[in-house]
Amino acid sequence: METETKTERYIETVGRRKTAVARVRLTPSAPKTSIEANEQEMETYFKTADQRRVALEAIVKGKPNGKFKITARLSGGGLSGQAEALRHGIARALIIHDPELRKKLKKAGFLKRDPRAKERRKFGLKKARKSPQWSKR
Repeated sequence: METETKTERYIETVGRRKTAVARVRLTPSAPKTSIEANEQEMETYFKTADQRRVALEAIVKGKPNGKFKITARLSGGGLSGQAEALRHGIARALIIHDPELRKKLKKAGFLKRDPRAKERRKFGLKKARKSPQWSKR
């Protein structure tokens, strides 16, 4: 008697923002679109509605045909950076799944890794560029 093992085909991508990294797995043909972040539902992981909106922007603006199961491993940075890294990773995975979405997602700016990060503090200064108060005497 033969048993068939169903192997789930998925697309794996990496999204980044500041120091946050999101390893995203997009599995097509799920019964409904669901997103899991660090083995938690997205609603419990991202507390604010704004962070959830940012994470879902690639799906909302791209309007892909089909439903997906998205699982993500998030590390580094804060929650808002992780939400933007997740958006970057989802956008990259959607492009691999359906190359027709590239034009929409590129125009929205979801395919570019946002390079802005905090500048390091230099010695002799209070912050990256703020110097101590100067006194003449």
